[in-house]
Amino acid sequence: MPTEDKHILKLDRQVDKLRLTRSFESSSEGRKVMEEVFDNLTLGVIFKLTCEKRISTVDFPVSTGKEGNVFRATAPDGTLVALKIYRTSNATFKNIAKYIEGDTRFKGLTGNPRKLIYAWCTKEFKNLNRLEQAGVRVPHPTRFLKNIIVMDYIGDEVMAAPQLRSVQLEEPAKIYREIVRFMKRAFQKAKLVHGDLSEYNILIHEGLPYIIDCGQAMLTDHPNAIEFLKRDVKNINRYFRNLEVKVWSDETVLKYVQGVREK
Repeated sequence: MPTEDKHILKLDRQVDKLRLTRSFESSSEGRKVMEEVFDNLTLGVIFKLTCEKRISTVDFPVSTGKEGNVFRATAPDGTLVALKIYRTSNATFKNIAKYIEGDTRFKGLTGNPRKLIYAWCTKEFKNLNRLEQAGVRVPHPTRFLKNIIVMDYIGDEVMAAPQLRSVQLEEPAKIYREIVRFMKRAFQKAKLVHGDLSEYNILIHEGLPYIIDCGQAMLTDHPNAIEFLKRDVKNINRYFRNLEVKVWSDETVLKYVQGVREK
């Protein structure tokens, strides 16, 4: 048997082990998700990442989203990393066209589903880099290949960092102000609007917020950027208002994020 086939077989066995050891995989929905995630194409990409010594094992699933899944993995030196794997056979990708259309970085992209998935993966990698360079706290991305992004794992050896919605904050007003500053840095420095910011797309680790799920983030010159920014502001204000934090008005936050000075 060729070396590559042997390695893919080994990875396949790791996937089988995941199915057996995680309660999520015992459900019919869980089994379907795993079958969609670990197709032959994805196993081939994982094999290449192991050859590059980016990862040595895929440990367990961290989260399941509409477009893809995040897994904790271990690098050869023992470092924990996260693998974000976009599913290659998923009808929900029909919904992502509205985020890529109008983005000047992806002119000429055809309607080919696989090309769209690769573009989406590339887009998130680039968005994470831009946001990080602008001073927004995000998982540091280290590599992308086809439908997989390798990035820093946010969490500890026991569990991944929880979503904002699941954390009882000690200083919610402080977290609110930092998230609003992140929105400003994203808009003014990275020239990006997240487009889907909420308590579901923010992790809290060691008392600090991390912005995640940045695949749909769009350039500020995107024709729908301001509408998506308004939605982000509304979501964040709603969440912290429910925590009885004294938040700015939506209009004030919008002006602050865009750098609009009061007359």
